[in-house]
Amino acid sequence: MTGAALDDFRAGVRDWCREHVPKDWRPAQTGVPDEEFVAFQKEWFQELRRAGFAVPHWPREWGGGMPVPEQAVLYEELAAHDAPRLVLAFVSIHHAASTLLAAGTDAQRRRHLPAILDGEIWVQGFSEPDAGSDLAALRASARREGDTYVVNGQKCWASGAAHADWCLLLARTDPDAPKRRGISYFLMDMRTPGIDVRPTRQATGESHFCEIFLDDVAVPAANRIGAENAGWRVAQETLGAERGMTMLELAERLGGGFRRLVELCGRTGALDDPLTADRLAALEIELTGLRALCAKLVAADRPGPADASIVKLFYSELLQRITDLGTEAAGLAAHTDLRKPLSSGWESGAWPLDFLASWEWTIPGGTSEIQRTIIGERGLGLPREPREG
Repeated sequence: MTGAALDDFRAGVRDWCREHVPKDWRPAQTGVPDEEFVAFQKEWFQELRRAGFAVPHWPREWGGGMPVPEQAVLYEELAAHDAPRLVLAFVSIHHAASTLLAAGTDAQRRRHLPAILDGEIWVQGFSEPDAGSDLAALRASARREGDTYVVNGQKCWASGAAHADWCLLLARTDPDAPKRRGISYFLMDMRTPGIDVRPTRQATGESHFCEIFLDDVAVPAANRIGAENAGWRVAQETLGAERGMTMLELAERLGGGFRRLVELCGRTGALDDPLTADRLAALEIELTGLRALCAKLVAADRPGPADASIVKLFYSELLQRITDLGTEAAGLAAHTDLRKPLSSGWESGAWPLDFLASWEWTIPGGTSEIQRTIIGERGLGLPREPREG
């Protein structure tokens, strides 16, 4: 779809947004308890689903099928109309779905993809206390006993685990194999006995991250994705979702955050300071560059081996710079009301909290250091780092 047809599609999305985006969701979602946040997220997901906007990136037979240029327009308009983000469903509709579609069996897809559309919430159980950036060093174990694996270990930094129905789980099935070759990938029902979820209190006051403790948890062998000990390769599909198309929406959302920053600087008089004006101009140039990178990534039939890492690295560090200036411009008064509208992104306008939270984006899905390594090795063809396993 191009030209006039794409313009018509944009006009239709704009009309839908004007009618359906809740006008008062920001104040209504500020400081609410978890149960109200969860209920709002599920209701908003179903509103998007009825319009065909919840999973545009999925294949048509599973409820998606929207061409990439239309997806770009959709995310632009949702951001421009300040629609709530699908925070709770983020792992479900991106990480879980991409993994199931790329490596799951037909039975696994039929079980889980429709359930995700009905509101099933997923969490990613990858990181461990001694295996975050070095994910291959994970130590959670899965021991085969007949048709079941018995899982023991601990996961951390599991976003939204307190509300999750299912978990994407990596566990070691061969302790003697080189560390990337002894890992298997499982789908774990979070209601299984032996699972203990403990929310982690963060510097922002939220408990978005959780620890997951696993004590003799029985996972059916039918819930393994891919071959035994081949989980590392499957995990790359999951991580690719985190560094890929999701960036399109996040870049547009960051544009909305920048507009709120400019408005703030106008209200406070900071815009009259030439140095602040220069910083804003530089950030706008960087933001334009980020959107251009995302457009290039979306338009490419076959993205380059380091393109997604370039976008993720650029986004995460630009987010820090924008929220840093927002915190400075908001002044000391902003530090006395440490609440943010839930269902928003990392550029909610609660600038001190946004700045603190921005640092998490340089860690998940591969730290900035890992992204630079990928860019150097796969993008620039530099010699590989020495690795174990």
